[in-house]
Amino acid sequence: MAIALAIPASAPAQDMLRNVDLAQPAYSQAELSRADIEAKIAAGARLDLSAKSLNGLDLSGLDLAGANLRAARLIKTKLAGAKLDGAILDQAWLLEADLSGASLRGAHVFAAQMQRAKAAKADFSESRLAADMTGADLAGAVFQKADLSADMKNQSMGLMRAVLRSAKLEGARFDGADLSRADLRFARAAGADFSGASLKDADAAGADLAGARFVGAVTEGLSLDSAQIDKSAVGDLKGALDLDRARLR
Repeated sequence: MAIALAIPASAPAQDMLRNVDLAQPAYSQAELSRADIEAKIAAGARLDLSAKSLNGLDLSGLDLAGANLRAARLIKTKLAGAKLDGAILDQAWLLEADLSGASLRGAHVFAAQMQRAKAAKADFSESRLAADMTGADLAGAVFQKADLSADMKNQSMGLMRAVLRSAKLEGARFDGADLSRADLRFARAAGADFSGASLKDADAAGADLAGARFVGAVTEGLSLDSAQIDKSAVGDLKGALDLDRARLR
């Protein structure tokens, strides 16, 4: 059964963990097995797993393309190599989930909890991704033309945006992505590719951006306070803030 969470408008949009007891069965157990889900896939109808507790299951490699996983609880669930193209993961719980090498092209992942998720080399191309990915491993992940920007129209629960604080983003590809107002504070993004991306008003304070590429990127209002950047990249960071406080190498 889904649990409604009342969060005041003044609260941070994605700071929901303080309101939830993760020891509850809904967040620590599974109500279906892998075999149950495989049977649903075989039935051929659109897979609806909304609000289901699927915590800790091994769903690696399954074809879950187009599945409705809205508000599903997938804490520590293994989805390595799974196909989630076009899936709906709005308000899903993916704490410490394993999405390594998974494909989420065109997926809708709004207001999801993905703290400490393992998603190295996952493909989020053209997805809508406004999730809390604090501390997640996204090394080598692909976000080409993805929308990680803040939702400026719906702020009843606060500002919804991509939170990549302290995330591992080494070698990740954000070319053509929209990261407007995204939170990249203390992210480890050495060698990441932001070519043609919008980083307008994003916050990358304290981030490691050594070797990162910003050719053609929109960087107006991007905060780089104490961020590590290459001297050669400064020319591509037009309109960025706190460049005088960045750590140039």
